[in-house]
Amino acid sequence: MTNTARTNIVLIGMPGAGKSTIGVLLAKTLTKDFIDTDVLIQRRAGSSLQHIIDERGYEALQQVEREVLLALHCKHTVIATGGSAVYARDAMQHLKQSSVFVFIDVPLQELRERIHNMDSRGIVQKPGQDFSALFQERWTLYSELADITVNAGAHSQESVLALIVDALPTL
Repeated sequence: MTNTARTNIVLIGMPGAGKSTIGVLLAKTLTKDFIDTDVLIQRRAGSSLQHIIDERGYEALQQVEREVLLALHCKHTVIATGGSAVYARDAMQHLKQSSVFVFIDVPLQELRERIHNMDSRGIVQKPGQDFSALFQERWTLYSELADITVNAGAHSQESVLALIVDALPTL
């Protein structure tokens, strides 16, 4: 597909980066639809992200996430993905055909300050993996996929929104 077919904006980044909040604001600003894939996962599974992990394991959550992402067929939409979406390589390539990927990059220390519900948030991580190791692992994946990287540390939501809008090609 040509660049003109990429009418969606996919927000990627760590839990706590603000993908859902910025996504709603971005969709309103650009008059696009909005999808939060975590909500779609919860609706499909009939339970919270954390409940899926607790009852069936993080791999089960990743599988549902992959299925939800592969089932997305939309245009002119801002899509806020879960932090673990980048592990589903085939789903990322599926979305890449119709989307510009924006990595909302927030420093590790700031994420730690933002996330107060680490044990109930539904964060996909391997047993024994700490948040710092998870951050390092995912940062590489986000960077590889990103068409645009916005350094969002210490910026207000409005500033991050403006940085994204300024960096976006005309969609």
